[in-house]
Amino acid sequence: MAESYAEGHELPATRFFATGLPRTEFPEHGMPARDAYELIHLGLKVDGQPSMNLASFVTTWMEPEAELLIHEAIGTNHIDHEEYPVAEWVEQACVRMLADLWHAPDVEDAVGVATIGSSEAIMLGLLAHKFSWRTRREAAGQPTDQPNVVFGAETHIVWDKFARYFDVELRKIPMRPDYFVLHPDDVAERVDENTIAVGAVLGTTFIGENDPIAELNDLLVQVKKDKGWDIPLHVDGASGGFVAPFSKPEELWDFRLEQVASINASGHKYGLVYPGVGWLVFRDRSKLPEDLVFSVNYLGGAQPTFTFNFSRASAMIQAQYYNFVRLGRTGYGGIVHNMLANAKYLNERLTASGRFEVLNPGLAEPVVTFRLKPGQAFDEFHLSDRLRMNGWIVPAYALPPNAEHITVLRVVVRNDMSRDKIDVLMHHVEHACGYLDGSGMPATKTEHRTHEKQRRRC
Repeated sequence: MAESYAEGHELPATRFFATGLPRTEFPEHGMPARDAYELIHLGLKVDGQPSMNLASFVTTWMEPEAELLIHEAIGTNHIDHEEYPVAEWVEQACVRMLADLWHAPDVEDAVGVATIGSSEAIMLGLLAHKFSWRTRREAAGQPTDQPNVVFGAETHIVWDKFARYFDVELRKIPMRPDYFVLHPDDVAERVDENTIAVGAVLGTTFIGENDPIAELNDLLVQVKKDKGWDIPLHVDGASGGFVAPFSKPEELWDFRLEQVASINASGHKYGLVYPGVGWLVFRDRSKLPEDLVFSVNYLGGAQPTFTFNFSRASAMIQAQYYNFVRLGRTGYGGIVHNMLANAKYLNERLTASGRFEVLNPGLAEPVVTFRLKPGQAFDEFHLSDRLRMNGWIVPAYALPPNAEHITVLRVVVRNDMSRDKIDVLMHHVEHACGYLDGSGMPATKTEHRTHEKQRRRC
C-alpha cells in the first residue's frame, strides 16, 4: 500500500484527510491537537455563515473584550456559589438591573434567575404559577386536578411543551385570519378559575409584533374584580424584552401593569450575548413559591437553586453583565435605534420593488415579515431556496391556524446587519426573483466586463 503524502511530514491535519474522522465507533487512538482542530474546523465550514442566517434571533457578534471575558469564565461552574461567589453576585446584579429596566415596584423585592435561554425561563415561570394556583386552591378547599394555561398560536413551541410536560390543559388560541396577535376577546372566552396563567408575547416569532399586553392586563384586572380569579400574566419577552424599553419606553407591557407577575427575556437575542443565557424575573418574592427553591450542600455551603439545569459555565452571564455596564441605557438605545432604522430601510426596499407586501410595517422589533404579492410565478418557498444559493438563510413558513393560508418570509435584523449588507441582500432578492419569474436581471457594467473576460479565456 502506498504511503500517504503526509507520512513523515509535519503538515497539519493532512495525514488524516484520507481516513476521515470517527463517526460511529469510539476511536482507539487519538491524534495531535492541531490535526483534531483543523479537521473539525474545516468540517464546520460546510455550515452556513451565522451572520447570513437571517432566520435566527440569536447574537452572532460580540466585542473582542466580551469574547476575552467569555474565554476567561468558560471554566467557571456557575452553580458553585461557594467557590465562585462573585460570579453569583453578578447574576443577581443582572436580575436587579432587569427588574429596574422592567419597572418592578421594588427592585430589592424582585427575584429572578439566569437560565440557559427563554425556553427554560418560560417553563420555570409557568411552573411557579402552577404551584401558586395549586396552593390557593388547596387553601380554599377546592380541587387542583384540572389546571389550564391560556396563550395564543403566535407563541414559541416551548409553551406547548410546558403544557404537555407538566400535565396542564393547553388552551391555545388560533390566530384570526386577519389579526396575527392575541385578541383579548378570545382570551376572555377561555379563562376560568383553573387558569394558572395567561401568556402574552412581546415580539412574536411569526410576525414580530406585540400582543396587546395592556389590554390583556385590563381584562384580567376586571376578571379579578368581577369573579375573584387572580390570574397572573406572564410576558414572553424573549426578543422584545431588550427592545421595547429602549425603543418605546412609554409603552406599558411590564411590571407597571398590575397582573404582570413574571417576565422572561433571552440575553442571547437582543440582549446581545452569544447563545447560552436567558432571564426570568418575578415582580416580587411572593410570586416564587418556596417549594420550587432547593438547597444543596454538596458543593460546600448551603446554596439555593431554582433551575432545571445544574452545572453550567458562568461565561454568558458574565458576558451579559459586560454588556449592561459597557452599554448602559444609552448604548442599548443606540443599537436598538440602528437596528430598527435598518429594518425600516429593508421594509422600504421591499415595498419599492413592487413585488412584496410587508406584514409588520410598525416594527415593534427589528424583524421584517413580508410575503409576495398575488400573481407571482413562484412562491415564498422558491425564493427562500434560491436565496440559499447565495448563502442567505431567509425562512419561509405558513402562519399558524387559522391564518395558515398566509405564507411569509422573515428577516431578523441583528446588530451585525449593516445598511450595505441589506443592499447586498436586496440585490440577491431581486436577482432571485428575476430568475424565478423568467424576466432575468440586466447585467451591470461590472458583470459585462467580468463575463467578457471569462468568454475570452474559453
